[in-house]
Amino acid sequence: MSPAVFSHGDLRLYLLALLAESPQHGYGIIQALTDRTGGTYTPSAGTIYPRLAKLEEEGLVTKTADGRTTIYAITDAGRAELTAREGDLQGIEAGLNDSVRLIANEVRQSVQEAMKSLRADLAAAAREERSGAAASSYREASARADGRIASREELRRADASINEFRARVRADLRTHVAKGGLLPATVVTQLDRALDEAAHAVTAALAAAGPARPRD
Repeated sequence: MSPAVFSHGDLRLYLLALLAESPQHGYGIIQALTDRTGGTYTPSAGTIYPRLAKLEEEGLVTKTADGRTTIYAITDAGRAELTAREGDLQGIEAGLNDSVRLIANEVRQSVQEAMKSLRADLAAAAREERSGAAASSYREASARADGRIASREELRRADASINEFRARVRADLRTHVAKGGLLPATVVTQLDRALDEAAHAVTAALAAAGPARPRD
């Protein structure tokens, strides 16, 4: 989905809807928009912050400083505008849902095409085996196909684990800050360090696993 999905005034209204759910800092708003559009729309800070400033000028949001972070929250006037434009908001959300469904369909199509290619490889190998020209080629193609299918399933599990971790940590952080808790820079630094160590560990494990080898 491109930024054009948010027609004139739509992004402004959707920002109010996000802040109605919970107070947010600018980066959190950008990340929420990325998540809710399936990763196809990540607005720049130059897009979001001027709109937040305009909403503040109109008295629809407020901002408070929490250390080096600015937290934005919706006002009663902002909630009143949301209520008055509930129909418009429903239309925006329907458009976002359609875009996410389109992405899911594209992913399914990609998987189906990959499976079709694998089946073609197996069929070609089977023909070679029947002709007696390359019996071992079939076994290798079959092993590659099994390995690719298994790897795709493991990749799906890995994605699910990463998303679950991400959602849990983000929810804990947002809830903590929304309740007035402090988020010291040392905590974020520790988070960065832990994620970096985890990434290096995964890279090392993949290197140790080596390239896929066909099974006998």
